[in-house]
Amino acid sequence: MVKKRMSELKPGDKAKIISIGGAGPVKRRLLDMGVVPGTEVEVIRVAPLGDPVEFKLKGYYLSLRKIEADNVMVEVK
Repeated sequence: MVKKRMSELKPGDKAKIISIGGAGPVKRRLLDMGVVPGTEVEVIRVAPLGDPVEFKLKGYYLSLRKIEADNVMVEVK
């Protein structure tokens, strides 16, 4: 399986979160929103200018800025 940053995924891609980088409040915020290792994510859509990106995880939709999604490493299925 291929490892990528969550921000590199395209609409329709499915992946599994393997690690969260960053520090302090950014990492804490991601964890609080359910972005935790082992979670399956799917890219729903990308805004016209590429930021933000909408993901589906744990039964809900989450929009993240690319800079936030850069902190998350995933394994593409």
